[in-house]
Amino acid sequence: MSLARLLTGFDETALVELEQRHRLLPDVKAAYQKMQQAAALDGIELALVSSYRSFAQQARIWTAKYSGERAVYNKAQQQVDIHNLTGFAKVEAILLYSALPGASRHHWGTDLDVFDKAAVAADYQVQLLDAEYQQGGPFYALDQWLQQRAADFGFFRPYLYDQGGVAKEAWHLSYRPLAEVFLNSFEHSMLAHAITQSELPDKALLLEHLPLIFQRYVCTICKD
Repeated sequence: MSLARLLTGFDETALVELEQRHRLLPDVKAAYQKMQQAAALDGIELALVSSYRSFAQQARIWTAKYSGERAVYNKAQQQVDIHNLTGFAKVEAILLYSALPGASRHHWGTDLDVFDKAAVAADYQVQLLDAEYQQGGPFYALDQWLQQRAADFGFFRPYLYDQGGVAKEAWHLSYRPLAEVFLNSFEHSMLAHAITQSELPDKALLLEHLPLIFQRYVCTICKD
């Protein structure tokens, strides 16, 4: 298995399935299921919104946002008209909530987005907005439970606070024992190679700003 291909979303061979369409690395799946069982004892039905995403999947999300076919939001959760932005400002607007393909932690099989299925109706469409996880939102109890218990199962929240890169994502969990090793092994050159070989829009612009993107949106996380 090539580490570079794993970290940039091109190697899926080690993944295992859970909850139908979702996939994670085996150790992460086991830890998640233990956490799920513990949450159930406290009345929380932990469920996945997303888990592993390949480079191709992330590229589809990125391209749809870049073209304006998919909504882009600012930190105030207000929709941004992407057509009013140009150059790197357009890239940064998307990076706030969507990783550059090849740079997403969801490529690693260690990261997942979660919600509390018991807190909403069966037809509720999870938006993954901060308001859903704040006091008064349907997933506030889950947010508080994760604050107390996630670390017991090896998980932490890399975007729990805004640190000038990725916006706050209370729903995003990462399995520390593996994700920490992967981040320390991830090199700028791996991402540069993935972008160079891609068909992403404005690729030259992305490569020009890649050192900044790598430092601000990949390396800068909440570690506790």
